[in-house]
Amino acid sequence: MLDKIDQQWLKSFHCVYENNSFKRAAEFLSLPTSNISRHVALLEERLDIRLFNRTTRRIAPTDAGEHLYLRTQPLFDKLNDALEEVTQHSHEVVGQLRVLMPDSPALAQAVVSFCTKHPSISLCCDTSISPKEDLLDGFDVILSFHRGKLEDNNWVAKEIKRWSSSVVTSPKLLKTSPRPFQVTDLKHVPCINTFTALHGAPWVFKNTKGELITQKVQSSFKVNSGHLAKSGTLAALGFAILPTEFCRNEIDAGSLEIVKMEYEPEDLVLYIFYASRKQLAKKISMFIQHLKHQANLDRG
Repeated sequence: MLDKIDQQWLKSFHCVYENNSFKRAAEFLSLPTSNISRHVALLEERLDIRLFNRTTRRIAPTDAGEHLYLRTQPLFDKLNDALEEVTQHSHEVVGQLRVLMPDSPALAQAVVSFCTKHPSISLCCDTSISPKEDLLDGFDVILSFHRGKLEDNNWVAKEIKRWSSSVVTSPKLLKTSPRPFQVTDLKHVPCINTFTALHGAPWVFKNTKGELITQKVQSSFKVNSGHLAKSGTLAALGFAILPTEFCRNEIDAGSLEIVKMEYEPEDLVLYIFYASRKQLAKKISMFIQHLKHQANLDRG
């Protein structure tokens, strides 16, 4: 049976299934929509079974289509892994790199420079501050910001960059709100908290022994963007924990002020996550090296 099935038919089928659209699959594979439709039709004809139910408005996989995808996807992954292992012996970085990361200008620049340096890489990048758990398996690497202890999962985590942080506020807010001296005082002053990023967790501090201290804060301004958090702080909407270097110009100009308390805020860390494998694909190891190099340049 396998010798009668064209691999491109299966690739088109997988792409339609994952995108739930013939048009989006065609855009992703850079093929005409008619080609994608023909590939799926040929596969259905060869298997003598319908794989998708089609209407003018939507498509949905049949039970057979669902079964075929679930059974063949691991095989595709293993084949792709085998091909990538072979490329470990090559100096060229090739293959598709599937990345999930926050919509950050600095990260965007790093990804673009990596693709410029390695033109044989085919990039598929999605941006999400707080991705759903069931979406993670579709990516090679995930970039995510964290403050405090990481949750247990099946992914390998490597630190890319660490930022020391400060509690900051606008001098204007200090005229109408009491200055917090203890972390427990944060319960009684307006704070800017995360909405989806970092799971909206309590603020995380560290004592002199490096032990983590968490503190819940009150917030009527919840955001998932560091830039928006800083803008809100400048507008005197609340106190915020932000990377110190991210606010350096505003602190030097006096438009933001560091609020010292008995504990220091825990660092903000950018991690890269990837699935645990005995031998890491070259495209992933090179991408990690590139990100760390970029981070070192930023520090300099």
